Amino acid sequence: MPWNLQRVNLKLTITTKKQGDKQAVMDIHEILKYLPHRYPLILVDRVVSLEEGKWIHAYKNVSINEPYFSGHFPHHPVMPGVLIVEALAQAAALLTIRSENMEKDNGQVYYFVGIDAVRFKKPVIAGDQLVLKVEITRQLKGIWKYTACAEVDGQVVTEAQLMCTARTI
Repeated sequence: MPWNLQRVNLKLTITTKKQGDKQAVMDIHEILKYLPHRYPLILVDRVVSLEEGKWIHAYKNVSINEPYFSGHFPHHPVMPGVLIVEALAQAAALLTIRSENMEKDNGQVYYFVGIDAVRFKKPVIAGDQLVLKVEITRQLKGIWKYTACAEVDGQVVTEAQLMCTARTI
């Protein structure tokens, strides 16, 4: 899997790929045009690179101001694992939307069909930058299967196999 993120002097170096005339990077404003999620459930802050039909790299900046930290856990705030998996699914949806050249606001919603082999390896805490890496492994009859992992400081914190589908609402 071609990961293009490198840490250099505590700064993130971003390598982007071009597809035709479009630069394959999305900021939060572009993301909000494609995903129906809004605060507090929009869990992708930026797409730093993608290769349409193959993979996406995005990130979520984890802030102490996230609403879940007040209750999970007040004495030791940790990002809930289900939200890490949701962040990976949102990155997967962005990859699918871009890969399939779907129109913005096309009246479709992306649903989980399955979540397999989820492993939580380390807790994610406030101040972390959650790097989301998703690769399409298969697409058949409107169902996409992905291999996904989330990393913090180059260490895997979550791995999962995801399956999603699009449905018109």
